[in-house]
Amino acid sequence: MASIASCECDDYTPKPRGYYRVQLPEKKYTQFSDPAFPYQFEYPTYGKTVNDTVFFDKKPENPYWMNIEFERLGAKIYLTYKSINGQSDLASLIEDCYKMTSAHDKKADYIEDPTFHTANNVNGVFFEVGGNAASALQFFATDSVHHFLRGALYFNVTPNADSLKPANQFLRADVEHLIKTLKWTK
Repeated sequence: MASIASCECDDYTPKPRGYYRVQLPEKKYTQFSDPAFPYQFEYPTYGKTVNDTVFFDKKPENPYWMNIEFERLGAKIYLTYKSINGQSDLASLIEDCYKMTSAHDKKADYIEDPTFHTANNVNGVFFEVGGNAASALQFFATDSVHHFLRGALYFNVTPNADSLKPANQFLRADVEHLIKTLKWTK
């Protein structure tokens, strides 16, 4: 004869959902300076630069597009470069950046867009997108005459602002450092 025993445990509490703790590396930077590229900057040593060779299954329109990959964090900063051909072209490039950032409005709690100007004659806008948007940090940088660089940080996970907050804050400092050290070379 089989008997069934049960435990009368009244003190059971379900385990709350949690996230893995990410060990963040020490901040150190190295120079990206390729004579073939029209720009240079410093990027974190825990990231690696990779030429962007595929854009929606096609060859990118510009050989100066690149990514900075952070394998340990599952993140990438996508950098797209364009040459400016007149003021109407600059206005169009800026408008495209605002459109791409505002596409995150569906999931965003807010979008802040302060302007910046660096000592290296680099001007632009740094977008911070709050909430569960796919990209929390984006920017464009330009000299307003010849060069235009757009950057966007993405993680290879479903966006969750709470769980990504430490990594977003950590990489925000790196994006700001990239912008601060960005120089046009041609």
